[in-house]
Amino acid sequence: MRKPLVAGNWKMNKTVAEARDLVSTMSTPLREVAGVEKVLCPPYTSLMGIASMLEGTDIGLGAQDMHWEEKGAFTGEVAPSMVKEFCRYVIIGHSERRAYFGETDETVNKKVAAAIKFGLTPIVCVGETLEQYESGLTAEVVRRQIKAGLAGIDSANAAKIIVAYEPVWAIGTGKASSGENANYVHQKVIRPALSDLFGAQGAEAIRILYGGSVTAANASEFFAYADIDGALVGGASLKPDEFVAITKAAVR
Repeated sequence: MRKPLVAGNWKMNKTVAEARDLVSTMSTPLREVAGVEKVLCPPYTSLMGIASMLEGTDIGLGAQDMHWEEKGAFTGEVAPSMVKEFCRYVIIGHSERRAYFGETDETVNKKVAAAIKFGLTPIVCVGETLEQYESGLTAEVVRRQIKAGLAGIDSANAAKIIVAYEPVWAIGTGKASSGENANYVHQKVIRPALSDLFGAQGAEAIRILYGGSVTAANASEFFAYADIDGALVGGASLKPDEFVAITKAAVR
């Protein structure tokens, strides 16, 4: 059985002091939740401080992005080795990176390969826009993102990858997908695409999260489906009680 995972993407929120206060509030109740992998993804500026707070706990730390090159003249970017100093996880290909900062399936692919090379666990985001959803293109878009984003990755590394299905129209809008619809995309689109790349056994080992307006109120609906292996949580991850409740809901 795949172990559920709940990750909090704090996006561009919280100063270092505020981040430390948030972790102080939620770390104890999070540690009390057994059977779920827990990950916090604050801004880069807070990684060092939070890493020391989480040392010795079962709460993982992740970055929200990284560059694929090992070093060089890439002003403003952060290398995999720099992320690895503090983190075990890294979010790659979030829709906001795709929409606002020119992220493509090709750059996602480079970053996934770099993450694996440096021993990081990539949380690879895929998902369709509202226009694509309404045009019936969900399967086509998500399948393309999976196959291009993970092209060339060795099957031996398949289990090191986490996929997060985040329909763009549900992110930050309060309009979450239904559990049934999300499970359909996980089971009938993403898992088969992963199977094409890594074989059936490799695909079964990969955890697929749902993301997009996940709250304490609707988390159980998603986690009731066997092909939804957890959640990538945005706004609710900044609210300690909400995030802990979502994590508890993921217990199987």
